[in-house]
Amino acid sequence: MSDYADSFIAHLQALTVRDRGALAALRRSLGFAPGAYLPAYPSIERFVVQGGDKESLRQALYLTAGLFALHPQHAKGHGIADAFGQLMQRRGSASIEKRFIGLLCAEADTLPDHLRQVITLLAADGIGIDYVALLADIEPWLHPRAFENRDRIRQRWARAFYRATLPAAPPAAEPQAIQH
Repeated sequence: MSDYADSFIAHLQALTVRDRGALAALRRSLGFAPGAYLPAYPSIERFVVQGGDKESLRQALYLTAGLFALHPQHAKGHGIADAFGQLMQRRGSASIEKRFIGLLCAEADTLPDHLRQVITLLAADGIGIDYVALLADIEPWLHPRAFENRDRIRQRWARAFYRATLPAAPPAAEPQAIQH
């Protein structure tokens, strides 16, 4: 999915320069079920055709596009869990962790709302995420029978989040010579 997802995100990045109206439609689409807001179709539907007619992929494309339009700061290699862990470390707020746990517990029907809230918080602090990785993760999450994949993604996100919340390790002290 990587080349396909890379070209999709490149398409969204191009919209930030050449079609602000399309980006506005994608932002508005977040108020609807993924893929249900007709004005977003011209920007997204051609990618659905390229990726096959799998409904979970279609929903993931629309959701990712809406989230990107909300916060178009693509940061390759910086997953959403890493970014949210960085936000928690920066703000030092327990409510950030509660929101993250809520995201991990989200089912397919509530995932869009949880992600919209997370992206809004990341945007407020100017922390970008890897939208290619997000697309790859939310497609199986939205699949109605991909329970095992969903659990693996949740576990990977949880590990990344808590690693990112750890304080930076102090520099190692040089060993002292033992005096006799």
